[in-house]
Amino acid sequence: MKVFRSVEELRDAVGTHVGHSDWYDIDQRRVDLFAEATGDFQWIHVDRERAAAGPFGSTIAHGFLTLSLLPVLTWGVYRTEGFRMEINYGLNKVRFPAPVTVASRVRAGVEMISLEEFGNGYMSTTRIVIEREGADKPVCVAESLGYMVPA
Repeated sequence: MKVFRSVEELRDAVGTHVGHSDWYDIDQRRVDLFAEATGDFQWIHVDRERAAAGPFGSTIAHGFLTLSLLPVLTWGVYRTEGFRMEINYGLNKVRFPAPVTVASRVRAGVEMISLEEFGNGYMSTTRIVIEREGADKPVCVAESLGYMVPA
């Protein structure tokens, strides 16, 4: 895991690939719980029999479930120290190029895109590419914005 201890270290990382997370299991229980939390019970996510005969051969994770894994995946790639506040500011350019089939594993690769002064602190932009083990295309690509205020 990469640890950034200052604004300067973050700035030096702009334009670099920071690393990959560990692999993370996607199981039907997680998909079902996400469906309950969001009210999205589309058959492709929760009906195992129908999905088995569908286009992907099994149920798939919701795109927004995949997106919601950004924190748990990126926390294993890097962390920052020396900031009194860090908050999620939003996302840019979110795409879901391929499905996440249930009973597969995903991981995230993180690239530091920019670090700009913003208000009383800094805005970081990271590109996060989530891939499914054994797949040719990524399952999610997003730019994550983080607002950080130095200590």
